[in-house]
Amino acid sequence: MIKFLDLLKLNSRFENELKTAFHEFLDSGSYILGTQVSNFEKEFASYCGTDYCVGTSNGLDALELIFEAYKIMGKIRVGDEVIVPANTYIATVLSVSNSGLKPILVEPDIETFNIDPAQIEKVITSKTRAILGVHLYGRLYDVERLEKISKEFGLLLIEDAAQAHGATFFDGRKAGNVSDAAAFSFYPTKNLGALGDAGAVTTNNQELAEIILRLRHYGRTSAYKNDIKGSNCRLDEIQAAFLRVKLKNLEDDNKKRRSIARRYFVAIQNENILLPNCPEDFYGHVYHLYVIRSKKRDALKEHLYRNGIESYIHYPMPIHKQKAYQEWNGLKLSITEQIHNEVLSLPISPIMEKEEVKSVVKVLSEF
Repeated sequence: MIKFLDLLKLNSRFENELKTAFHEFLDSGSYILGTQVSNFEKEFASYCGTDYCVGTSNGLDALELIFEAYKIMGKIRVGDEVIVPANTYIATVLSVSNSGLKPILVEPDIETFNIDPAQIEKVITSKTRAILGVHLYGRLYDVERLEKISKEFGLLLIEDAAQAHGATFFDGRKAGNVSDAAAFSFYPTKNLGALGDAGAVTTNNQELAEIILRLRHYGRTSAYKNDIKGSNCRLDEIQAAFLRVKLKNLEDDNKKRRSIARRYFVAIQNENILLPNCPEDFYGHVYHLYVIRSKKRDALKEHLYRNGIESYIHYPMPIHKQKAYQEWNGLKLSITEQIHNEVLSLPISPIMEKEEVKSVVKVLSEF
């Protein structure tokens, strides 16, 4: 069976380095917010090209900390509106509603799967304070247009960069550095994945970074002195140690993902399968996922499985149809719904062998 993602094989490449990192962590005697966290924050900020990085417990907490910090700064108030893509994982929208803000869903561009800039201006009101863009599947949202809109209307621009570690804009800026603030997830399946939950915020705003540093640690200003109400959202020291090991290999891993994607673009030929739009700047995409579409999606998924290939649906049910957001269940978002009914993610990872890629192409072409 060709697994959709073999995490054991993915991480076994770093076994010796990870064991060394663990022993360094163990022998340090410093297990909370020690040098592994501070060093990772410096290294990841440098990688993204930002002035600041604050490690967090996970990607959702990273987003919520951004909103909480902006509330403290007076940039956002409870009840304000935040524009979000309708086609994303539910965590994006949860971060908004959990922060006492109102998510405003906007349809995606069916070619890129990302939020459609042409639809954003139509929903901006006097209550709109921010745009929360998602670099879905490893492809940057339309950076140029979202920057223009946010500046024109005086809105904060925030990135959900959970799937885009290393994705690069044509001017050289990386994901995490094309907005006012960005949230990353290092969930084990990500391009840069921990061995557990982990996340981070990147920004060039010193005040924002300093507030988030306090918010993640009970709101502490110093030992036993708390000037703001915070949470316990710290990046684990051990996960920071593991992430430092894997960060060194991120660029090479992204190159391997692009190589597989290029093979898929060239070799998959089937009138029942619609390949994703290939961006003009191919090398900016990091292909966290390679997502095809088919009117016969369910039959195609079964065909792949019968022939020893795992695939995955990201995501089978759109947010506005979820019970958690039943107030939106009556919404009709036709493009989002079409995407969720047709998408299928193919295996793509740095550890895929050429023969495995060849097998995926062959089975797809036979469908």
